[in-house]
Amino acid sequence: MKQILVLNSGSSSIKYELFDMDAGRALESGLVERIGEGESCLKQTLPASTPKSPSQSRSIDVAVPDHRQGMDLIRRALSENASFAGGEHLVGIGHRAVHGGETFSGPTLIDDHVLQAIQALVPLAPLHHPANLIGMEVARSAFPDVPQVAVFDTAYHQTLPPYAYRYAVPQDWYQRYGLRRYGFHGTSHAYVAKQVARHLGRPLTDVNTVVFHLGNGASVTAIRGGISVDTSMGLTPLEGLVMGTRCGDLDPAILIQMGKQSGISLDQMDGVLNKQSGLKGLCGANDMREVLAREAAGDQAAALAVEMFVYRIKKYMGAYHAVLGRLDAVAFTAGIGEHSAEIRARSCSNLGSFGIAIDPALNAAVEPPIGEIQTADSRVKVLVVSTDEEFEIAEQTLACVQPAGR
Repeated sequence: MKQILVLNSGSSSIKYELFDMDAGRALESGLVERIGEGESCLKQTLPASTPKSPSQSRSIDVAVPDHRQGMDLIRRALSENASFAGGEHLVGIGHRAVHGGETFSGPTLIDDHVLQAIQALVPLAPLHHPANLIGMEVARSAFPDVPQVAVFDTAYHQTLPPYAYRYAVPQDWYQRYGLRRYGFHGTSHAYVAKQVARHLGRPLTDVNTVVFHLGNGASVTAIRGGISVDTSMGLTPLEGLVMGTRCGDLDPAILIQMGKQSGISLDQMDGVLNKQSGLKGLCGANDMREVLAREAAGDQAAALAVEMFVYRIKKYMGAYHAVLGRLDAVAFTAGIGEHSAEIRARSCSNLGSFGIAIDPALNAAVEPPIGEIQTADSRVKVLVVSTDEEFEIAEQTLACVQPAGR
């Protein structure tokens, strides 16, 4: 048995998931949260042993003053799982890392030099990289004999051509400051593209897909033959689609105008555009379920928020269809993409001229992990796909620590 442990370290939490890679399934998952906040908690889930049996969950309240003790708690929790067998089957640990800049274009074995390189990228992800680094350091200490791998959200998009990733700003801004499109949600987009090709029974290299990752954070990627050729998020996750609390595409002159007229600082603008905009800025709520319910009750602000959310999706649908030339499939994934039939239907309405049409009955009844919802005469397949970023990280980690042929 080959096992991979996937870790996602945040500023006050560590998420983990243990996979049996031979069977392609999770053995255990959990979350240590509120680290350093006095009253911490370990939430642990053991998947169902059979499709019809329930999963087993437990929650333990315990003080966890720092990430090192959080990792010790995870080790103890894993040791209670008979499948873990003291870690003798653990062949690698995969760490989710937000930003690889132009330095990292794929999963990378972690050593001291790699940690230094990630440290140098902190300015590109100041809220995430410090926590990611802490997780890597404590895991290396806790599992010193296990190869560890950094998997970057941005790496999948390093295949973008220069005309797609460059901004039309002075060359010096790119060369000195790295101002370019990096893209995010890469592990999700990569996973979904592979699932679409597998479902269609075609080689990944032969399928052109537009993937919509729609959650509180949202992005879309044009994928040609498994390769990302354009994506909506840019230098940061702020660009692109309308999101829960992020504005998405914005005329940059708005920042200049607001600075002149209101005196708002750059830090304040950053907070507003990332945390007080999007659906929340438009109608006061960022949960799409609440927004749709309010729209149904006659709330005009909520109705506008939904219309803008869907309209932006349609704009990118058309743009990326043009980018790809031939479009084989559209895939919806993540919280909204997987669970909101209403958003899927409205996002694909009146697109018959693009060869895209949804069957209402199929759209309402689709079940995980993957299903088609297009009409019989739709030229483009429309799918709903349950994303699994953790398993994608596990697969990339295994490929890195045990390359093909070894």
